[in-house]
Amino acid sequence: MGVGRFPLMTATTRIPARLGYRMPAEWEPHAATWLSWPRREGISFPDSFDRVLPALREMVAALVESEPVCINVINGVHEAEARAVLDHLRHQECIAYYEIPTNEPWCRDHGPIFLTRDVDPKLAIVDWDYNAWGNKYPPFDLDEVVPTRIAEIMKLPVFHPRMILEGGSIEVNGAGALLTSESCLLNKNRNPSLSREEIEQRLRDYLGVREILWLGDGIEGDDTDGHIDDLARFVSKTKVVTVVEETSDDANYKPLQENLQRLRKMKIGNRKIDIYGWTDEMPRLLCENHVLIGKAGGATVQETIAASCPMIINHVVSGQEEGNAQLIVETNSGAIALSNDDVFSQVRRGFANDAKQWREWSANISKLSRPRASLEIAEFLLSI
Repeated sequence: MGVGRFPLMTATTRIPARLGYRMPAEWEPHAATWLSWPRREGISFPDSFDRVLPALREMVAALVESEPVCINVINGVHEAEARAVLDHLRHQECIAYYEIPTNEPWCRDHGPIFLTRDVDPKLAIVDWDYNAWGNKYPPFDLDEVVPTRIAEIMKLPVFHPRMILEGGSIEVNGAGALLTSESCLLNKNRNPSLSREEIEQRLRDYLGVREILWLGDGIEGDDTDGHIDDLARFVSKTKVVTVVEETSDDANYKPLQENLQRLRKMKIGNRKIDIYGWTDEMPRLLCENHVLIGKAGGATVQETIAASCPMIINHVVSGQEEGNAQLIVETNSGAIALSNDDVFSQVRRGFANDAKQWREWSANISKLSRPRASLEIAEFLLSI
């Protein structure tokens, strides 16, 4: 069987890294976003399917402002259900539907990982095996073949590593480093016959990476067994955003502190990783860090302004927080993130192009910390 003019490439025939392919970082330019539309009869959103649809609509609306969105649907009826949610959005020319049936909507995990190189064919797909996070949520037969189905449609070469891996379990910086977790990739419910060394070699062979950086455990109750996209993300080649827990009696305190200690020891090449994280130790960390990620509470915003530290606001609560958030945005002293994933996007935007956006935020929030700025801030908040 072949895909277009390219033969199906398997682990026994060709190795993508040897052909010059690599997995790009998430912030690198890309042509489109692929999604799998949920099924009402699926198991992902029991008793809450209709409440999920507005969030999906908002996500697609945000995406089509800058890129095409490709949506997997089961058939014409399923496409009509998706269109009922999305057809009123702007930029309909940016939305395309493909008859690629799926069991569940988690395309980040069951969808293709695209590889790139400088010579034709410049794009290729890796089709990792998939078992719904350790056989937790069968059936997954349709999800398991999605990457190859997309390769057939796009007429791209496809590689089959013959190893179970979900997209959310790995994170790359696009320059040879990969971040992952032991609790997921080394879990016996994924690849019980493969050793750590064998798993590392397949990551190198099929993603074009050189350095494998391991965190330990994930958070309590995580069905994915500790996906890295729930723990730490690259926002540049040497910068990582991570999550920490500072309440010592919390179940997540020990594993997340251990992960933080691992990150502090990690190097890419000979350079230590720069670490950014969530925390409640405001006074100390506002002085030590470049940006605060948090909620727009009154005390928090005041401390942020006093320290001249830009702010990325996550999850604005109605009421006073809306006014505080509006102050930060209208003075260009930071940004509002619409979701946890958007936090990472805002951080990347802030530090892109030699941190141009962050420098603007810093300069503007420094103006707010002037002696007479407190009166101006109070007048602004009273006016909204």
